[in-house]
Amino acid sequence: MSDPLPPPYPPDDDRLADIETYLTVQLMYVRQARAAEARRREIQQRTAPPPPPPYRIQRGLDASRTPVAVHVGTCALAGKGAAGASEQMARRALADSVEACAVCRPDTELGMIEG
Repeated sequence: MSDPLPPPYPPDDDRLADIETYLTVQLMYVRQARAAEARRREIQQRTAPPPPPPYRIQRGLDASRTPVAVHVGTCALAGKGAAGASEQMARRALADSVEACAVCRPDTELGMIEG
């Protein structure tokens, strides 16, 4: 038979008190690190930019501001002034003969290409 393993901690009270103090300090450090990480995540979530809309509708520069093109939400050609649009709005605009962007191809993404 094999010898039993020795007990994991010393039998005397002084050394046990030292170990308890060490572990208490370590637990305090872990709790502080977790709290700091939670604060960092919260700040990051508050300051993160909102996600782009799924689609954008670019409008003309004339007085009527008629829609001239439909873009995928992340397309750089849409410009900052292009209004965000839902999938339904983008489909409606494409069905109403608004041009689809030749670069990001929202008509392909929406499955509206005529073959």
